[in-house]
Amino acid sequence: MNTALTLLPDFALILLGYGLRRWMTLGDHFWIGLEKLVYFVLFPALLFNAITKMPITFSAVPLIGVGATAMAGAMLLALLAKPLFPITPISFASQFQCAFRFNTYIGLAIAAKLHGAAGIAALGLLAGGMVPFANIAAVGMLARHGETSVWRELAKNPLFLATVVSLLWNLGGLPVPAPVGHFLGRLAEAAIALGLLAVGAALKLRGTLGRDGRGAAAYFLLVKLLAMPVIALLAARWVGLTGVHFDVVMVFAALPTASSAYILTQRMGGDGARVAWLISASTLLGMVSLPLWLAFLA
Repeated sequence: MNTALTLLPDFALILLGYGLRRWMTLGDHFWIGLEKLVYFVLFPALLFNAITKMPITFSAVPLIGVGATAMAGAMLLALLAKPLFPITPISFASQFQCAFRFNTYIGLAIAAKLHGAAGIAALGLLAGGMVPFANIAAVGMLARHGETSVWRELAKNPLFLATVVSLLWNLGGLPVPAPVGHFLGRLAEAAIALGLLAVGAALKLRGTLGRDGRGAAAYFLLVKLLAMPVIALLAARWVGLTGVHFDVVMVFAALPTASSAYILTQRMGGDGARVAWLISASTLLGMVSLPLWLAFLA
C-alpha cells in the first residue's frame, strides 16, 4: 500500500496529461512540441546531471547483464506469438517490440522516487545499455518492410547519446562548472513532470484489435508486464544484485512499452493502430502492476 501511494503522484500526472489533451484546446502541435522538448532537451539534461555525479565502477556490469537477460528472454517469448496466434507477418513484426521496449520516462520518475539521483543514474546507465539492444531487435524485425537503419536510429536517440556523453565525461574526470550544473539542474527538475504529462497525452484508448488480434495482444502484454519482470527477478537473485541496482533492474523490467515503438512502426510502414493500443494498454496496466511488483519486493 505504501509503495502504491508513493507512485500515485507520478501516475496521476500521466492521467492528467491524458485529460488535458482531450479537455483543453491546446492543439496537437502543443503536445508534439512538448514531447520533443522532453525527449531532446529535458531528459538528456536529467541523465547528464545524474550520471556525471555518480562514481562509475564495475558494479554496474551485473546490472547491465541482468537487464539484457530479461530483455532477451522477453524477445524469445515474443517470437512464440507468431505460431500461436493468427497474425500477419507485418502485424507480428510491429507488435513484437511491445514485449520488450521500455518507457524510460516512467522508469526515471520511479527510480528518482525510490533512490533519488543514484536511482536516476543507475536507470540511465541501464537504459543507455539496453537502447541499442532494443532498437536492433525492433528495427531488424521490421527491416523487411522498410529502409530504416539501426545505426541511424541510435544516432538520433538523444537518451542513448546523452548516456554515452555522460559516461565519457564521468570516466574522463572532467568537471562540470557550477553555472552549467545549476542550469542542467533546473532543466532536470522540469523533466519528470513534463515527461509524464507527455506520456499521458500520447495514450490512445480508442480503436479495436479485432477478434483475431485479442489473443496476440494479451500475450504480448503478459510477456512485457509479467514474464520479463519474472526473468529479471530470477537473474538478479542468481547474480546477487541488491540495493539500488536490484530495485532499478526490477523497475526497468516491469516498465510499460515506450511510445517510440509506435513512431518506429509508423516510419517503417507497420501496424501502427495495434501498436498504439498495446502501448496505451501496457501503460494503464503498468499503473497497477508496477506498484504490485515493488510491494512484492519490498
